[in-house]
Amino acid sequence: MDRRTFVQASCLGSAILFLDGLDPKALGDVTLPEPPPIEIVHGLRSTKSRLGMPGLFPGRVVEVSDSNSIVRNRVSQAVVRVMVERGMKELTGEHSVAAAWAKFVEPSDIVGIKINPSGAPACCSSPEIVREIINGVQRAGVPAGNIVIYDRYEYEIDIGSYQALLPPGVRVVGIQDGLVDAGYDANVYCQATFFGEWENRSYMASIVAHSLTKIINLPTMKDHSASGVTGCLKNLGYGTFNNVARSHRSPYSFTDPLIGVMCSVEPLRSKAVLHIMDGLRQVWHGGPLTQVQDFIYQAGILYFGTDPVAIDTVELEAIEKKRHEQGAPSLWAHDADSITSNSQEFYNDPKRNLFYRRPGHIASAGKLGLGVADLKRIDHGRIPLG
Repeated sequence: MDRRTFVQASCLGSAILFLDGLDPKALGDVTLPEPPPIEIVHGLRSTKSRLGMPGLFPGRVVEVSDSNSIVRNRVSQAVVRVMVERGMKELTGEHSVAAAWAKFVEPSDIVGIKINPSGAPACCSSPEIVREIINGVQRAGVPAGNIVIYDRYEYEIDIGSYQALLPPGVRVVGIQDGLVDAGYDANVYCQATFFGEWENRSYMASIVAHSLTKIINLPTMKDHSASGVTGCLKNLGYGTFNNVARSHRSPYSFTDPLIGVMCSVEPLRSKAVLHIMDGLRQVWHGGPLTQVQDFIYQAGILYFGTDPVAIDTVELEAIEKKRHEQGAPSLWAHDADSITSNSQEFYNDPKRNLFYRRPGHIASAGKLGLGVADLKRIDHGRIPLG
């Protein structure tokens, strides 16, 4: 494989084409700058696998819901267990839970579970779901010592108290401790200059490039002030590479196409085999860090799939619907009057934002072959349990 490639913004086209019925005029009259070319230097992919994104079930999303999974902001472990088991069997078509998990992992694997602790304690990857994923992976024969819970920032993992809430023997790893970037591979990176920054490379985490053999992605269901939503793609891409905040400087954002480009880099693309989106809590404004409960809806849903683009497309539709119900502007709206540099104003007013959001990063990722971004082509199965 040629390790060095370039992605031109022009090859991704207009993400608007994927949005059936959307009036382009609704986006406002703001002219957004074109993203620069992005150079990619891939790591090594040992063998080609059909498990890599978009995976075994491209275009398929299984939604499992149960209103009893979260009541008065308390998550029920027993209900979550039933939801995870049902979702895994429905996704894979297997009759047993162990067989469903064995579709993705085997006993010799080093399995990483990519959590999203950003937004803790109000809204982060639920420990109850993490525990069920660990249980499922172990039922497929993977020992506890081969399971790694990880994210970029150690301090955010500490805030979520994951070390104290997970089974013994499972490792919990923060790639970056404070401001030290020692956990990254300088030979695997994305390079682009967005705002004249002096360091224009983002490097892949060494644990992803070298240590893990499979990754299970556990994003949360949130809006995002720069990218539109935080979903499977952003949790993987921006949670695997460093120096990503340089992609957005108020009011502009180049999260489209950088998020999808990062997810396309090997070996991340080949190792990410399963995505389970935590929608027990749905942040519809103030993401990814809000602590304001008024903007956190207790939706009680989980999404299962191997196609991160399809899941994020469904997530985007759900958050758009919730914002519409609450009288908040569309995530696609580009209104200069909505922009503020006051973060407290943003966190408390759903009509204000820090950036012109770029939810088109999902469709751009689809054009890179990471999945299906057209709602009409997505097989979205719904299983209400209670």
